Amino acid sequence: MSYQVLARKWRPRTFHELVGQDHVRRALVNALDQGRLHHAYLFTGTRGVGKTTLARILAKCLNCTAKGEGDEAVTSTPCGTCEACRAIDEGRFVDLIEVDAASRTKVEDTRELLDNVQYAPTQGRYKVYLIDEVHMLSTHSFNALLKTLEEPPPHVKFLLATTDPQKLPVTVLSRCLQFTLKNMPPERVVEHLTQVLTAERVAFDESALWLLGKAADGSMRDAMSLTDQAIAFGQGEVRHGDVAAMLGTLDHRHVLALLEALAEVDAAQLLAEVASLAEQGPDFAGVLDDLVGVLHRLAVAQMVPAGVSNAHGDREALLALAARFTAEDIQLYYQIGLQGRADMGQAPDPRAALEMTLLRMLAFRPQGVPRPAQTPLPLRAEVAPSQPMNAGNEASPATDIARDNGEAAPTPPSPPAPAAREPEASPQVAAEPPRAAVPAPRPEAATEPASQEPPPWEPYPETMPEALAPEPEVPKPETPEAVPTAEALKPETPEATPAAEMAAPEPPVAAEASAESSVVTPASPVAEAPDAPPAAMAPASPQAPSTSGPLDQADWLNRFESLGLGGLTRNLAAHCVVEGDDGQTLRLRLDPSQSAMNAEVHHQRIQAALAAQGLPRRLVVEVAELPTGVETPQARAERLAAERHAEAVAALKADPRVQQLQETFGARLQESSVTPQTPTS
Repeated sequence: MSYQVLARKWRPRTFHELVGQDHVRRALVNALDQGRLHHAYLFTGTRGVGKTTLARILAKCLNCTAKGEGDEAVTSTPCGTCEACRAIDEGRFVDLIEVDAASRTKVEDTRELLDNVQYAPTQGRYKVYLIDEVHMLSTHSFNALLKTLEEPPPHVKFLLATTDPQKLPVTVLSRCLQFTLKNMPPERVVEHLTQVLTAERVAFDESALWLLGKAADGSMRDAMSLTDQAIAFGQGEVRHGDVAAMLGTLDHRHVLALLEALAEVDAAQLLAEVASLAEQGPDFAGVLDDLVGVLHRLAVAQMVPAGVSNAHGDREALLALAARFTAEDIQLYYQIGLQGRADMGQAPDPRAALEMTLLRMLAFRPQGVPRPAQTPLPLRAEVAPSQPMNAGNEASPATDIARDNGEAAPTPPSPPAPAAREPEASPQVAAEPPRAAVPAPRPEAATEPASQEPPPWEPYPETMPEALAPEPEVPKPETPEAVPTAEALKPETPEATPAAEMAAPEPPVAAEASAESSVVTPASPVAEAPDAPPAAMAPASPQAPSTSGPLDQADWLNRFESLGLGGLTRNLAAHCVVEGDDGQTLRLRLDPSQSAMNAEVHHQRIQAALAAQGLPRRLVVEVAELPTGVETPQARAERLAAERHAEAVAALKADPRVQQLQETFGARLQESSVTPQTPTS
């Protein structure tokens, strides 16, 4: 007996042997068991997914005589041993008329076929017409078939199969029960091939079956045919190397090696892998396609590890590799890969195009961001704040913080005031040098700026009111003999006066009082002024060195804007809280969601900024969950922005003009469009 190919030898003969297509099998089995049989069925799907097989199984179910001869003997489990079942399996059943519509497209062929519809079946219970590739029929053939397809005789069933249902007339589709068969996933193909090769006693590598499953592209018949070819190519065995050589496909391990080099940020290793690939003469465009496909699977592995397909038998390797990339890097590499694939046709050399695409991935990787030791899977999205910061608030969060504390907006750091050199200075003046420069403003001068501040929804004027203008510099007194201790305080007076002006701005009318109060005597200390605002009681400058003790969380929040950080370094510091400070080492705790930015270069910049503020510290940043109830500088800025936005919305709602518009025109205030204005100077 001649050899029978695997695709025909292992063709399913019952519904229970059918691989996949559970949704179709369930519907047909239930219809057969309940006796609810339609007169026309349409099976659609790509090649090799079981359309003809399902039609033949259904024909056996309709004509099996194991349970009797009448219509009530129709079963969903054909016996396979009765005369009708054996005849259908062997292709000699008279009442199963298989028609190849691709070779019989003329209307004359269709009329000849329909001339015999009226006659009763010769051998079986039903006369079954199986028309394969029905979309190839001509328009006249469809028109000739319509009436019979709509109202056939009771003993006739039509089974239609096609790979292109879009070409069928709507009038035909409306007369049939349509079942769409799905493509076979590689996992299902590998599972079935394992059973077949085990039964055939053929040695195989599982990785070789994954190559066959991918090459089959959803078709089980293609997979069986390729397996036949692989057995012949490998002399009775199915081995990975033989299958890869037979298919001419790229070994998947080379793609994983390229991703390993990207994870290590190793350009030399990356080029070495490309050189190793070039020795095999691959399709470099196909290499890039495979790389982009694996990047997509890595992104899925980071977000939903359970959703990673095992299409190449490499699921565990992908999960381990996904933990070595940040989500941002995966998205960046994917986008660069797609763009490189589009540009490859314009490149003079495909290999050079691949190398440039890979090097571009490394070149555009954010600098200063270290390789993550381990990215926790799955990734979790951060909880967004209730009101996002607008552009204006992002540009100057320092102003909001200063306004919240009742202080003036901070200015660039100024050099610290020199200490008094004369030992004859009074103890009180030596103990409190910043207080010596703080003027004692009149009560009306302290409250006047708040009353003239414009509402939060109105823009600040470019020219500040006179009450908000900075105080002019006070000239140095020319008669120091008026006060006995003036000589000891001369070095402090020029430096302290601007600091006092920055802490509590005053109108020009207070210039004389400021000049008089800049020279302090032991008999009248400034600390006795009861009406001074809290900002005036603070140290003269936020940038002055702190000698009062270690840095705590409140100091960290107040000093953050004066550090002058920017870019990724600022973002890193803005998500930290103070863990502890012993005067030598400052320990910060970083939000785990920002751990990808934790790099030594940022630590050095923060240390330099602290040292410039008179706080030389060795910085230690630990990644851990932040304590509940403790604000980071970023959280504080967002809170202030939300409060300012709520204040602006409330002020707009209370505005008489807005209320009049609402009452007259039925207008509504779009709260999301409200943008609080910040001072311009």
